[in-house]
Amino acid sequence: MNRTTAKVAGKHSQSWKQDPEGVRRDILDVAISEFAARGLSGARIDDIVARTRTSKRMIYYYFGDKDGLYARALEVAYSKVRRGEEELDLDGLPPLKALEKLVGFTFDHHRANPDFIRMVMIENIHNADFIRKSDMIRGLNVAAIDTLRNICSRGAKDGDFRADTDPVRLHWQISALSFFNVSNQPSFSALFGPDLFTDTQQKILRDEIIRLVVGSVRVSTEPTT
Repeated sequence: MNRTTAKVAGKHSQSWKQDPEGVRRDILDVAISEFAARGLSGARIDDIVARTRTSKRMIYYYFGDKDGLYARALEVAYSKVRRGEEELDLDGLPPLKALEKLVGFTFDHHRANPDFIRMVMIENIHNADFIRKSDMIRGLNVAAIDTLRNICSRGAKDGDFRADTDPVRLHWQISALSFFNVSNQPSFSALFGPDLFTDTQQKILRDEIIRLVVGSVRVSTEPTT
């Protein structure tokens, strides 16, 4: 080992000993970026090492192999969106306002976190093999449905929501509208121009999506004949 290599290894070792959790977070942040950009097969551990305060040996120590690192990065990406939902304090809002806030949050989160969208797209290419094996991700998404189920139940009780509103279908609608806005931005822009993705147009689209989703669950106030 030459002097330069030894010096770098010493810095890596010192970082790991002083702040092991920080090193893990650093690895995962970079891993999400690399996997989102290059996919599971295209991402390289050497490139992740080059962007972090660690070594290849420590990545294998923490995560086992590249598949293990990808699986954990996917869990972290899902945890972030679910943690954001938990912080919305939706139980303290009337059901319609709670749903509006949740839809707006989902749209904003997905727009601000394109790496999350790309990670989900990559996982779909792999037929959700890693999600099926992750108790954490499945548990997180059960909680997301429970949140919507609670909103729907309260809304139906108050007479604001249709009684047949299904939380899983509602989650699909919210996810689909927010997801497409990010996943298909390149192709949509190439076909129809980039104007829809300016800040002004995105705010208009966000408000329209909120009205669309909320309108789909509201009890009709139109008089019957």
